[in-house]
Amino acid sequence: MGKKRVLSGIQTTGSLHLGNYLGAIRNWVEIQKEYDNFIFVADLHAITVPHEPKTLAANTRTIAALYLACGIDLEYATIFVQSHVSAHSELTWLFNCITPLNWLERMIQFKEKAVKQGENVSVGLLDYPVLMAADILLYEADLVPVGEDQKQHIELTRDIAIRINDRFGKKKEPVLKIPEPLIRKAGARVMSLADGTRKMSKSDPSEMSRIELLDAPEAIKKKIKRCKTDPVKGLSFDDPERPECNNLLNLYTILAGKTKEEVAAECQDMGWGQFKPLLTETTIAALEPIQSKYFELIEDRGYLDSVLKQGQEKAESVANRTLSRVKQALGYLPRF
Repeated sequence: MGKKRVLSGIQTTGSLHLGNYLGAIRNWVEIQKEYDNFIFVADLHAITVPHEPKTLAANTRTIAALYLACGIDLEYATIFVQSHVSAHSELTWLFNCITPLNWLERMIQFKEKAVKQGENVSVGLLDYPVLMAADILLYEADLVPVGEDQKQHIELTRDIAIRINDRFGKKKEPVLKIPEPLIRKAGARVMSLADGTRKMSKSDPSEMSRIELLDAPEAIKKKIKRCKTDPVKGLSFDDPERPECNNLLNLYTILAGKTKEEVAAECQDMGWGQFKPLLTETTIAALEPIQSKYFELIEDRGYLDSVLKQGQEKAESVANRTLSRVKQALGYLPRF
């Protein structure tokens, strides 16, 4: 048997930050040798909210380059752009006609985002879980790395696949493979610098709430210096009354490559005036090799284009087989 296949992707909205890296990309890098990895830039998902056309293509390149700079290895992974593979959009339409509306209306993230957008909420925002299902099922993914907050999307994907298989498949010949969630290991949930009870997010209107992977050293120093803390002397983990303290200690633990016990002993008598410069220095050092590799890649347009072209070709070969199988099961006339 060959390696199991894993599918992952990140939207092109906003700049990637430490939460994206420590909570997702770094884990992809750590496990990539174990799997056949398809990693895409989710530019179709990016327009479910108002976006800036002038920056969409540039953001797409940036994320592709950051995947490589963070350590995604082309020996183990295929990197491609979602919109370059038209099967994503076509399969989404077929799934739309099979998926009950009430399945989408109960999605928690839609409810939360719809409240923020009010009357401007788009059909795309309601429907993007169906696009996500198409993303996953096109590549016959065995596993999909997700956080606990996205398990509902994998459940919907499984429900759609089961519905297709039950209606249009044969007992021993299912149309679609049923994927499983690959829940990320604990300890990499990075919280906002402005509020230790909320996840670090690209959508937060305040840039001071997050450290972006391409932030200059001075920007990192400024953000950490101004981040929310408390007046308590001494630093400790897991105090429910001190979420910011726990978040910053966890960040330092991961970026410094130390154990929780080592950090607890090192920082127990520190004040914020001593700890913040330590965290700043550690963060700058951890991001320097990523930034250096990124700027090298983004300047070599020809190389990055070749990576994405090769990724597109490989992704299309897999996706188009799945799309043809679904269309055949649904009764469509084959292309001439």
